[in-house]
Amino acid sequence: MAYEIPVTQARAELAELINRVVYGGERVVVTRHGKPLVALVSAADLERLEAAASQAAAEGPAEAEEIISTVSHLGNGATGAGRSEPERYGLTAEHRDPGTG
Repeated sequence: MAYEIPVTQARAELAELINRVVYGGERVVVTRHGKPLVALVSAADLERLEAAASQAAAEGPAEAEEIISTVSHLGNGATGAGRSEPERYGLTAEHRDPGTG
């Protein structure tokens, strides 16, 4: 299970969170209004996820979809069905002008 933390608290504790991930082997989910935004995972975990996704893609689309669905489920508590492509893969980005807050 991942450790969840609100984005406002994560900002203040980023160095500690990085240490928990790197040295403690934890996974950290940063939330906003109780909804997952991003996850902090070790570089080794990321490599394993990418390798598994690459292997599944080589085996066929069904296996790749299963990997993506599993990762999406772990990241946001949903299977990913019916979501836009960025949401489905657990990717979100938002550009805000510095002056708008």
